[in-house]
Amino acid sequence: MNVITDRFLCSWIRCKRKAWLDLHENSNRKIWTSHRTLQLDHQHKSLLALNPLKPARGVKGCEEGAITVSGLRIKGFIANHKVECHPLMIQRVKGTSIWGNFAYQPIIVRQGRKITKEHIQLLAFWLNLLNQLQEGSLKSGLAISLRPSGLEKEEVIITKKINTQLILSLNKLSTDLSKKIDLPLANDQKKCILCKWQKLCNKKAVKEGNLSLINGIGAKRKKTLEEIGIRNIDTLANTKSNILEQKLKSYQENNNVNFIRLIHQAKVHTTEKPQKLSEVKILNQIINSQGFLIYDIESDPDENHDFLHGFLPVEKDIFGNFCPMDGKYLPILNLNKNQEIDAWLKIQKTIDQYPNFPILHYGETESLSIVRLAQRQGTNEEEIKKIQNRLIDMHKVITARWILPVHSYGLKPIAHWIGFHWSQGNVDGAKALLWWRQRDKNMIESANLLKILQYNLDDCKATWKIMEWLMDKT
Repeated sequence: MNVITDRFLCSWIRCKRKAWLDLHENSNRKIWTSHRTLQLDHQHKSLLALNPLKPARGVKGCEEGAITVSGLRIKGFIANHKVECHPLMIQRVKGTSIWGNFAYQPIIVRQGRKITKEHIQLLAFWLNLLNQLQEGSLKSGLAISLRPSGLEKEEVIITKKINTQLILSLNKLSTDLSKKIDLPLANDQKKCILCKWQKLCNKKAVKEGNLSLINGIGAKRKKTLEEIGIRNIDTLANTKSNILEQKLKSYQENNNVNFIRLIHQAKVHTTEKPQKLSEVKILNQIINSQGFLIYDIESDPDENHDFLHGFLPVEKDIFGNFCPMDGKYLPILNLNKNQEIDAWLKIQKTIDQYPNFPILHYGETESLSIVRLAQRQGTNEEEIKKIQNRLIDMHKVITARWILPVHSYGLKPIAHWIGFHWSQGNVDGAKALLWWRQRDKNMIESANLLKILQYNLDDCKATWKIMEWLMDKT
């Protein structure tokens, strides 16, 4: 009998395959993810906000009646399943237990804004074992989350229905863990970027020709396609659009235009040859200009703080060729979000320095950010409109004009496909955010801040490489 731990349960709720891999696969095949480190950082800060004092450790802390206790390891049984858990932290509340006129309640840290199935079942799991240990009958756990406005707390009542659902989950989890072969890939792979098994599963997806590799196919569309007999990329690529349209008439999601594009995306994926869709007039506007600015920001979303606005000028040389001016890279730091006026004035100065240059960015984040910043600083609507008219979203440009053999039309997948490489290895926006949160705040040029600046410059250069590729194909 496999011992079912809270770690297995947590993994299983997110992805059944992940739980199986956690038990059976070689741990050396895991990869480090900055997303997980960010989650642990938020978890630590939330628990610290709940109680700044160092928690007591283990059962001894419970016996002493400490306010909070961590490092507790509890073994027991739930519905004939041998189980084990390690609660993040428990706190003393009113009640009765073997230790006195008090009891202990489990605490979970919520990452998002809502309580999820994972939070509820994990609290139920912890509470079941904690009540066995303390011989109590507590009925609730506590979910917390540190937000910009302060520490949010929410009591979660563990009902009979929740306990019944927990037992059903444990039954299914036990069955899945006992299987001899690895489980199928998850239908919805949006959260795979957070997973340490991501590379291993990607290899399996490529080998199988999994539909999830096609940009635009999520869990719902994948299920729909499989139900009509399209189970891999090759089959989709060889499907006639009129036949697909006919088969999809009985489904709510039968927008044949979207699915026709998916067929073309599958064909491009199998041939590895990009397909041109149309001409984009806006490219002529860029090509005929004397240059343009590339704009990229770095943000802390939990704090609603855009802490770096990076601009890279690209100008024509004496031969009329566009050249990125690396030496003129203009990073504008906004170290304190409550004093962003200085950053805004520098942004205005930079934009005014190149008055006729279009401003290229990748994705809508930059355009939304600069407009909101201008509005917060009381900029008049006419000036904001002038800025908006100069902004060009390269993501929209490339998706309107090309179908590429990539799994995603994000900046990094396309830039990598073109042949661009970031100067720092294994780096992404999450890692830049981690560097930001771990920087030495007493040093304006701390090592982490310099890494962030280099990453931002590389993002700008990647955007330029995509623009260069587009111009070569014009």
